[in-house]
Amino acid sequence: MGIPSDDVVQIRHADAAGEPTVVTVSCPDKTGLGCDLCRVVLLFGLSVLKGDMSTDGRWCYIVLWVLPRGGRPVAVPWDLLKDRLLQLCPVAPPFGFDSAYLVAAGLQDVAPPAPQLFLLKLCCFDRMGLLHDVTRVLCELELTIRRVKVSTTPDGSALDLFFITDAKELLHTKSRREETQDKLESVLGDSLTCCEIDPAGEDMLACLQSWASLTPAIMEQMFNTNLIEEQSISTRGGTISVTMDNSLSSVHTLIQIQCGDHKGLLYDIMRTVKDCNIQISYGRFYATQNGRCEIDLFAVQSDGKKILDQHRQKALCCRLRMEILQPLRVALVNRGPDTELLVANPVEVSGKGRPLVFFDITLALKNLQKQIFLAEIGRHVVEDREWEVYRLHFGEEHELSSALRSKIVDAVTNMLMGWD
Repeated sequence: MGIPSDDVVQIRHADAAGEPTVVTVSCPDKTGLGCDLCRVVLLFGLSVLKGDMSTDGRWCYIVLWVLPRGGRPVAVPWDLLKDRLLQLCPVAPPFGFDSAYLVAAGLQDVAPPAPQLFLLKLCCFDRMGLLHDVTRVLCELELTIRRVKVSTTPDGSALDLFFITDAKELLHTKSRREETQDKLESVLGDSLTCCEIDPAGEDMLACLQSWASLTPAIMEQMFNTNLIEEQSISTRGGTISVTMDNSLSSVHTLIQIQCGDHKGLLYDIMRTVKDCNIQISYGRFYATQNGRCEIDLFAVQSDGKKILDQHRQKALCCRLRMEILQPLRVALVNRGPDTELLVANPVEVSGKGRPLVFFDITLALKNLQKQIFLAEIGRHVVEDREWEVYRLHFGEEHELSSALRSKIVDAVTNMLMGWD
């Protein structure tokens, strides 16, 4: 018999305004569950103030104290958040385990099929902030942008192609497509001349693979993988310290992290640990009022043993420092006569990328009143590591000043990192 959903995910709201909401998850464990849960929390615009997690390898218990990012009063769809968290848990209430759990437990060989891909085609008259407004609508509808190709013609017309998937898995129905089209029409108004949604065929899927190569100079600038070997480094948010200790536990390695806070910090840490095949038996996260965070993780290797190898300890500490320092890469480069903004988002081993990156980029550029002439999203592999790369062309007729270039990079970086 299965587990009632109310026992798997519980959300207890704050007694007073400004106090955190407590999200509790109690379910069978599976590899990377903590990372997946933190990703959804980030997707819903929430900041983790405190967190506790523990597992015996079979059952896990996770508690997160969350607030809307920046402490602003925002209407959070808590019921929807609960549903999305429940979907990640390896149970199918009230009947039993779902296929994801069976795969993780080795009882099923084939993972659930990937969600169906659709092509959203928009033709409209271009205007300032158009791309962000479309992106905002898609996010509100729980439509995930997998790839995008946006172009603007000299007469001011825009052709936007969005390859999307539906979290509700209903986009194949007429009612869901009409809901999407109606919402886009209400936001874009008379500027919208065409809105079509169709399944992405094989010929359309080929478009996903077309990707202009990056020059060696840009790759060096964007994907500098030199590991940070210093135990402690200074940054805008203060020092970043990552250390390991094998003396406090007979069965676990203690990973201690002290650093400044940023949007998605806990997700970045859990993503890195997951990709490095490190399992967390117990973890504690605490964000102070002065913007500092303290994280303690009692961890083991995938074989259940402590992390004793010195080289692996060093590599893991360096990787964590790098992911905390630069969870995303932002650069402004020249591409012929045009200026191009590049943002690189690390892709998890599971194939997922950090959520809302395109939303944040387009919002930052809208706030700066920067017109986007061309845009595309693609995947790029550097040294066996996959990145989701966002390329946006401004189409400026003159070269941007160094002050304006810095302003654009800082604005996009601050939006992505959640810095005021």
